[in-house]
Amino acid sequence: MPEPVPQELEAALRSSAARRGRLGVEIHYFTETGSTNDVAAALADGGSPEGTLVVASSQTAGRGRLGRRWHSPPDAGLYVSLIVRNPSAAPFLTLAGGVAVAQGITRATALPVQIKWPNDIIVPDSARPSRPRKLAGILAEASSGAEGLIYVILGFGINLRTTAYPPELRDRATSIEAELGRPVDAGPVLAETLAALSSCLSSLEKGMALRVLEDWRMLSPSSRSGGVEFGTPSGRVEGVALGIDDTGALLVRVGGRIERVIAGEVVWK
Repeated sequence: MPEPVPQELEAALRSSAARRGRLGVEIHYFTETGSTNDVAAALADGGSPEGTLVVASSQTAGRGRLGRRWHSPPDAGLYVSLIVRNPSAAPFLTLAGGVAVAQGITRATALPVQIKWPNDIIVPDSARPSRPRKLAGILAEASSGAEGLIYVILGFGINLRTTAYPPELRDRATSIEAELGRPVDAGPVLAETLAALSSCLSSLEKGMALRVLEDWRMLSPSSRSGGVEFGTPSGRVEGVALGIDDTGALLVRVGGRIERVIAGEVVWK
């Protein structure tokens, strides 16, 4: 069962109400849950409106892209899922989520971050350009029926505080607290992210996807340079990233041709 929203989150959301519109008007908070995306999907199936928010302090079955587990220990992060029912926003939701999370983190904490295609929020490492530290991730999951799209659950996880990461993540994961060298409150990060996301969704609903794409491009300099490796039906190939097109696909120069990468795992060199 949902629990009372912590005072810190409630105060920050109340102060940002005018900027986040319908996002978070209905909130379901959990100290611990399996997956916020799963809870939000169940609520959407039950008729909960667009903008309904599920927030958890920890997850026991959090997940990211390609079915990977998302490390979600207690009190170390912010784990959030949102119901979106507008079909016009659906094709760009992952990119819009990346823009909103990146802008929200920076506006709330002054920590500059970047986006790595398609859905990672990173902190660059000048000593190891090919090994940035991952700070947050976005996962959009759609539900469709005979008449088309029913809803999309847009989930995001943000590492707020230093924690003991699993061995496979220790060299690649970070937190806002670790990067700033000081504690950070969850409330402003959530409030600013939702305000930024409300602006992105408004642009998409008005047919102004290019505005969101331009913001994404500004936040993702790595998508316009550097070597990448990705899978094709005939095997994995290497190329040079050239940015994204107006559908959000990653463009990669492979020899004398340009490939569009729309899904799957991309390894940055």
